[in-house]
Amino acid sequence: MTPTITYTDDLIVRCQKQEQRAQLEVYKKYYKAMYNTALRIVKDTAEAEDIMQEGFIKAFSKIHTFEGKSTFGAWIKKIVVNLSINAYNKRIKYAQVSYNDEFKNEIYEGDEIGVIEEEENNCKIQHILKKFDFLKENYRVILTLHLIDGYDYEEICDILKLSPANCRTTISRAKEQLRKILSENER
Repeated sequence: MTPTITYTDDLIVRCQKQEQRAQLEVYKKYYKAMYNTALRIVKDTAEAEDIMQEGFIKAFSKIHTFEGKSTFGAWIKKIVVNLSINAYNKRIKYAQVSYNDEFKNEIYEGDEIGVIEEEENNCKIQHILKKFDFLKENYRVILTLHLIDGYDYEEICDILKLSPANCRTTISRAKEQLRKILSENER
């Protein structure tokens, strides 16, 4: 084991003993990643912050159930993803949504002389991420989990309660829809 893993394992043991300092250290170590995970799903900063806080409360209250089969980061991320999906679905269920099927025209000024390669790549990445908003909801969530958060198919199956075949099919269809959206924008 590396010193970082050992240190994290020690923190988790201390958290299981309800040591507040250990909980604070764990919070400081993971809160940014958990906030970003929630934000990518719910797309609202205040709600993402609430979900992140709720995730830590739930994790610390249920930490005795953490068995160490995965890393603590993966375990709490699963909690935050589930809370985010539930919050998003609840908001969609009760909100009146107006649909706008037209794509917004976006102008990118990445062709200026002297723009470095990294800025161009960041612009392309931001462009692609904005196109996630045009995906069907289940496609956006599954691609976010797979491509951005780095979950493998098995983990996504557990999180979204999908069969492996359904997971692979949905990811494939989501990628195809994203390709179509991106190619339509290039015309």
